[in-house]
Amino acid sequence: MKVLNKDQLQVAEGVLLKHLPKSFMVYGFLHGINRNKPSTLEAIVDTWPDFKVIILRPDPKNKRALEFTKKVTYYSMDEQVLRRMLTVENTIDWSTYFLIGGFDLSNSPMLREVSSDREVNSRGFVSTRLLYLPDSSCLITPAVDSELEWRVSSLNLSHVDMVNKTWKFGGNEKGYKNIQNLIDNFPSCCITDSRGQPVSWILLYDYCALGMLYTLPEHRGKGYAKVLVSRLAKRLHSEGYPVYCFIEDENMVSYGLFKKLGFTEVPTYRVAWFEFNF
Repeated sequence: MKVLNKDQLQVAEGVLLKHLPKSFMVYGFLHGINRNKPSTLEAIVDTWPDFKVIILRPDPKNKRALEFTKKVTYYSMDEQVLRRMLTVENTIDWSTYFLIGGFDLSNSPMLREVSSDREVNSRGFVSTRLLYLPDSSCLITPAVDSELEWRVSSLNLSHVDMVNKTWKFGGNEKGYKNIQNLIDNFPSCCITDSRGQPVSWILLYDYCALGMLYTLPEHRGKGYAKVLVSRLAKRLHSEGYPVYCFIEDENMVSYGLFKKLGFTEVPTYRVAWFEFNF
């Protein structure tokens, strides 16, 4: 087991690039970290440089880690190696509440077994589809009239509270701090009303996935979501970001939206979030 330093994180990002789309979440985290985006995570691999498993976990030396929900994610090319890292090598602190997010759903039985052996309760948090935009030429851009054009902008820190209150997984202090970090450090896009207040928006998570797409109920049915997704996706491509998202299995409205805009699905692949010690 090895904790990666700054130079090794650059190499690991290049390795994960070859394993897209299934490596998107860990790749997205490293993409941000390697471009000096703030992070509270550290990366651990089973061996170096030819690793089979890379795990991202809260950095125990980073005091800011306590301000956010404890998150773990990984990309694995070998489930047995992953199992060993989670058991024999104790790469995760199982003593407190945490989420393992963005992992291959097929690993669920192994994760349940490992947590059960440690007498740690677990449950599925959410299951999602993975969609991504291979190239900007795949993007279908909706027409935007001049009146709407001047109302497209980016979110700022005065909008944190509004986003937090409407986010499905927000509404609390840690959600507020998370959204504050995202708006302050990652691209976002919104459509404002005549007073300059956002009525529809989309953000980028710290693992560089599109998310938190939301339109206030009284402003729905106007095509704002199409404009926001296409506008931010085009910007991300131009700035070298990966362009992808996770859509919850039951959210067929968002699924249809992203498909119509040219996003590609990995049809046989499901991504899951589990919570432990809840």
